[in-house]
Amino acid sequence: MNRNPHEHIALITGASAGIGLELTRKMLSEDWQVVALNRSDFPVDDLNIQNAVKTGSLRIYKTDDLADYASLRRTLEEIKSKEQRIDILFNNAGGSFPKLSYSKQGREKHYELLTVVPYIILMELKELLKIGALKTVINTSSSALKFTKEFTIDILERPKTFRKLLGPYATSKLALSLWTQAIASQLAKDDIKIRSVDPGSNNTLRKGKQSGLPLLVKVLMKLFFSPPSHGANNLYEGALGEHRNKTGVYLLKGQVAELKFNNQARNVLERIQAIYEHEFLKRNV
Repeated sequence: MNRNPHEHIALITGASAGIGLELTRKMLSEDWQVVALNRSDFPVDDLNIQNAVKTGSLRIYKTDDLADYASLRRTLEEIKSKEQRIDILFNNAGGSFPKLSYSKQGREKHYELLTVVPYIILMELKELLKIGALKTVINTSSSALKFTKEFTIDILERPKTFRKLLGPYATSKLALSLWTQAIASQLAKDDIKIRSVDPGSNNTLRKGKQSGLPLLVKVLMKLFFSPPSHGANNLYEGALGEHRNKTGVYLLKGQVAELKFNNQARNVLERIQAIYEHEFLKRNV
């Protein structure tokens, strides 16, 4: 249950590491309640995090794999049964993979995790958002999308080739921003605003965790990229800053930017709507 009904509530996916962890820390420091949807655990040595868990201002919901619909469904049902509202939904969970791999549903895993799953989470939690005060959705995108040279639904679901960062990862982030644009008018009927935000260049490398980053990018990341708190601040500003009343936009370096292949936005939305309706919901019957 909510500890204080007057505090704002943010749901953050991927809240236990990297940008998501820094965003969680920031929201808690500003007296928000945070609902965390994670696969991994929070750092046990972070006393502020652990204290927030004890006081109930940080509530954690675990899933084995966000891209596994059965696991995701169980966790979302638990959230819906225990939480009363959501003011801001940060669809932040992600990551890049070192090789071509597929989800249990048979789609390329970047596409499943970075494009389809955020839509499912939004649809499943929409009623909680409608009750919230701010009714805002922030999808974590990436400036890597600008490197996309070719874009179709078939390429998204079953790529013919694989490139680290600039291949399926980039096209999946582009698809995420495209459906964000396409769905805005539909969500506006419920006064829900949605934006996709590039968090900027952040050093999110984690020891012992395989990455889908090219070697050169890893070196540059260690030397020149900002700490994850930079990305957290960008997401925070994307939600609550000067563009807070805009919907359907893609924010790059704090400004509204044009998307490539925006003529494909409706196609992407229709495809993931079909996946949600015919796969996620149908299996729930």
